[in-house]
Amino acid sequence: MGLDLGDLIRTALFLLFAALTAALAAVIGPTYDNLLVPELRPEALYPAIGASGTDPANFLASAAHFSTYLLENVVDPAITLVGVGIALAYLSKALLARWAGVLDGLLPRLILAVIGANFTVPIAGAILGVAGGLYPVVAGWDGGAWQQWVHLAGWGEISFSWDNGALAFVLSLVEFAAVFALLLAVGLRDALLGVLIVVLPILTLLWPFRPLSPLARRAWFLFGELAFLPCVLIIPLELAVNSPTPVLLVGYLGAAVGSPYLLSLAGTHLVAFGFPSGGATVQSGAQRGLATAPQGARAPFAPAAESVRSRGAAGRAAWGATRVAGSAAAPAAAPLAIAEVLGHAGLHLARHLRGTRARSEPPPGWRPIRGGGVG
Repeated sequence: MGLDLGDLIRTALFLLFAALTAALAAVIGPTYDNLLVPELRPEALYPAIGASGTDPANFLASAAHFSTYLLENVVDPAITLVGVGIALAYLSKALLARWAGVLDGLLPRLILAVIGANFTVPIAGAILGVAGGLYPVVAGWDGGAWQQWVHLAGWGEISFSWDNGALAFVLSLVEFAAVFALLLAVGLRDALLGVLIVVLPILTLLWPFRPLSPLARRAWFLFGELAFLPCVLIIPLELAVNSPTPVLLVGYLGAAVGSPYLLSLAGTHLVAFGFPSGGATVQSGAQRGLATAPQGARAPFAPAAESVRSRGAAGRAAWGATRVAGSAAAPAAAPLAIAEVLGHAGLHLARHLRGTRARSEPPPGWRPIRGGGVG
């Protein structure tokens, strides 16, 4: 019973890409389970802002202490200087009649700004408390099944990789890029919350002055968006549980990475602060997968192609096709490899026809026979 060479090559390629997909899955799973999921726990996202302990997981405690330090040493002296300046302006109000209306509107805004700057940490704690009370409710849907990667990817990814080969490998690379982008987004969110808690008292004090008031307004909007961001980000992960296809899973992960866009409608544009774009992440992951898949397929066949390079036209064609297929992305790799084989075949055919024509010509030195008799 003979073996079909095409089926044998197809089986080898499927096994290769299944192994590569399994290797990527072995990296994605621990990255999701041991890094992303612990960062998305309620106690990690919403620690007590007023805690005085030294818990390293409470990234807001040191930020709150730093904010109090700046409030006492920077904001309060600035409040005194601003108050003295406004008092002097009111004393000379007769000389500054042109600015009388501005001064009358500035005083109540300054009072509100002073109160807000001194109570920044309690106000921020109240916002985080509301978001922290909502998040466990949203994250607890379906018993928190999103907390294990196997519930998202499932065991069907093995059969999918067997049936689709390189496509499964490409999608696995996109999944890894999306999970890593989510990991960075959550870390960036925590860092920005800590920074905002420190600088909000200073920015709040600038709110009465109209040229600088957008800074305070956008900072507070950004703080609220960052506080409620996990409540939106977790929804695609919950919907990704038991995804029927890896394509849908990639879509849900892209939606999770693009969740800052949903909150950017308030006007602060979280992506401008470094949050990854969902479309850009999926696109870069797909491009990386399409570029890597031909190289992964070339690796096991390159030594064999190199060994037959000097064994005739067929060996040179196999070597050229392997070399060209690994030098381009997945869509262009196949036509380039076919073109390389056709080029070698055409060259070999041209040489063969030229050799046949040369053998059919009379040897040099023999005069051609003209006429038909002996006479």
